[in-house]
Amino acid sequence: MTTPQVSFEFFPPQSLEASFRLWDTVQTLAPLDPRFVSVTYGAGGTTRDLTREAVATLHKSSGLNVAAHLTCVEASKAETLRIAEEFAAAGVREIVALRGDPAKGSAGFTPHPEGFTSSVELIEALAATGKFTIRVGAYPESHPEAADMAANVEWLKRKIDAGASEAITQFFFESETFLRFRDACVKAGIDAPILPGVLPIENWKGVQKFAARCGTSVPTWLANAFEKAVRDDREDLLATAVCTEMCSELLDEGVDALHFYTLNRPELTRDVCHALGVVPEVKLQNVA
Repeated sequence: MTTPQVSFEFFPPQSLEASFRLWDTVQTLAPLDPRFVSVTYGAGGTTRDLTREAVATLHKSSGLNVAAHLTCVEASKAETLRIAEEFAAAGVREIVALRGDPAKGSAGFTPHPEGFTSSVELIEALAATGKFTIRVGAYPESHPEAADMAANVEWLKRKIDAGASEAITQFFFESETFLRFRDACVKAGIDAPILPGVLPIENWKGVQKFAARCGTSVPTWLANAFEKAVRDDREDLLATAVCTEMCSELLDEGVDALHFYTLNRPELTRDVCHALGVVPEVKLQNVA
């Protein structure tokens, strides 16, 4: 098993306490030398300003390669591209371009009257500036709004053809889910790298709700295992073992990079990375 490259997703803080938690998360995971770290947008663009502030601060203070999420929700084309220009001016040249989730309570995505109607339009506009490396989302299980998996794969191909250079998948719970999707993408002519999105299970009840919203299936064996682990107060131990095993299976199948959804709680992600051989570099001083 080769040691993978890793990257991490954070979300922007919405309180002083959350700001400290984000910084603690960065300090915990930065020594693992991530390829990049990304900062999310909230549903409906609710954390737009917070995302910009967090991205600028991380870029300036952490020394990490920071990628900013950018969505089409609740903004005109001009407003969205202005935000992109602000990222570029701050030295941030990597963007995760997404359509974005509608605000809570909305029936579904409705484009802004003067906004981008899809992630493909956003990607094309960002690519035309020539200023950014663009990553996009991918769905190893069918997107809740997609007709089927074939439509899912075709939509990803459109995003890559529009100018994206890499994709990051929604989280999943079994390695076969990602591997089947990767094979389908190759068959469809997609040659861009696809990063598996990995969600270490920090809180079983919360993850089940998250999975239901995202259309991620929960295997029966996993649900049974966590029910027993929660009862026996061994949830963290099981979470580390399950996540490490899935990642190891992916690496054995030729995957060389993993993207972790940290939820700004770094300990479990750190432990899984250590188990996979991703550890801080020890620099020996020359005492001669």
